[in-house]
Amino acid sequence: MSASTPLTTTDTAEDRGYRRRALVAAAVGYGLDGFDLLILSFALSGIIATFGLSDVAAGSLSTITLLGAVVGGIVFGALADRHGRVRVLTWTVLIFAVFTGLSALAQGYWDLAAYRFIAGIGIGGEFGIGMALAAEAVRADRRARATSWVGVGFQLGVFAAAVVSAPVIALWGWRALFVIGLVPAVFAFIIRRGVEEPETFVRAQEQRERGAEAAGGDHEASGVPNSFGAKIAGLFKDRETATITLALTVLTSVQNFGYFGIITWLPNYLSEQIGLGVTKGSLWTAVTVMGMLAGILIFGQVADRLGRRPAFWIFQAGAIVTILAYSQFTDPSALLAGGFFMGAFANGMIGGHGALLAELYPTAIRATAQNVIFNLGRAVGGLAPVVIALLAGHLGFGFALALLPLIYLIQFLAMFLIPDRRGHRLD
Repeated sequence: MSASTPLTTTDTAEDRGYRRRALVAAAVGYGLDGFDLLILSFALSGIIATFGLSDVAAGSLSTITLLGAVVGGIVFGALADRHGRVRVLTWTVLIFAVFTGLSALAQGYWDLAAYRFIAGIGIGGEFGIGMALAAEAVRADRRARATSWVGVGFQLGVFAAAVVSAPVIALWGWRALFVIGLVPAVFAFIIRRGVEEPETFVRAQEQRERGAEAAGGDHEASGVPNSFGAKIAGLFKDRETATITLALTVLTSVQNFGYFGIITWLPNYLSEQIGLGVTKGSLWTAVTVMGMLAGILIFGQVADRLGRRPAFWIFQAGAIVTILAYSQFTDPSALLAGGFFMGAFANGMIGGHGALLAELYPTAIRATAQNVIFNLGRAVGGLAPVVIALLAGHLGFGFALALLPLIYLIQFLAMFLIPDRRGHRLD
């Protein structure tokens, strides 16, 4: 587990420059995730029409993408702990860039599903590695704000998708969205070429190598987990760690289920069931995403100033109230304003997960922990589009949305099992 000694430090101009580069690299990469995942949501209507799919089959494409992210998260997290955050991030970008582009060439459900699954493998590495990079690059007293900026990158990607999707589809069709998804991925790859590994990781690697030399070249005998199995086992090495890992998995599962349950079908719900049309549906969704942006930034401030637990509890309570209220709205003006606040509370917590996870696991398994736990949550969250589609098909989207506050109550209770290590040194 992470040490509990508070860390105090000062910044030099070189430190600040490196921190900016690291945060931009992590945020842009995670922003590509957001863009990729939401363009699929906007493309669903066209995909359904082109291939004659049911709503459930179309929703399963989001689920398949997120299942791929679980595989990628586990594999690339362990690789990043062994070979470096920046190096492995470039691999993940190339994988999901290529297969996002190939999605534009799909001829039916099964090849599109295959492209989405492999793109998901690349996407899966982005969150944990970027969050580990950001957490290790900044001062301890600004850690939640830093990881929140990475979360903002994701929402800027989502916002870009919400803004450009309708006009792109109107001009060129749904396939063009996936072609556009290639462009910023190349840009992110170029950015990452100019970012060095964080000092925390380099120091840990040097200690690992010294320990291995003292143990006759045996990395495992050095006491530092090096193999894939040893890194996964490190998440459950004792009762306290196992309890924290399970509680964090509940936290990330609820976060992802709530987010993907809302964002996947919200454009369709607003445009078709409420009757706003595609253009207004896109605008209303964009306002909800703006609320998410504001919520993430506010959460980072609250978490660094008051602590991790108080911040999560405030936002979880807010999510329960605002989602329940939104599910009852039918007036366009109420939906516009309500969407902003629902987005702020329901997704404001996303940036805090990076800091929380970073502080609870040592550097040797930090990216593994970030990716395994968050992407297990993504796997559960990946069920949301299908579950929401099934519930909405029988009871309506409003009723399905009204059930979501129940899962935030579970998340609220799970926080009692998670220590608050705000401002402490990363091992």
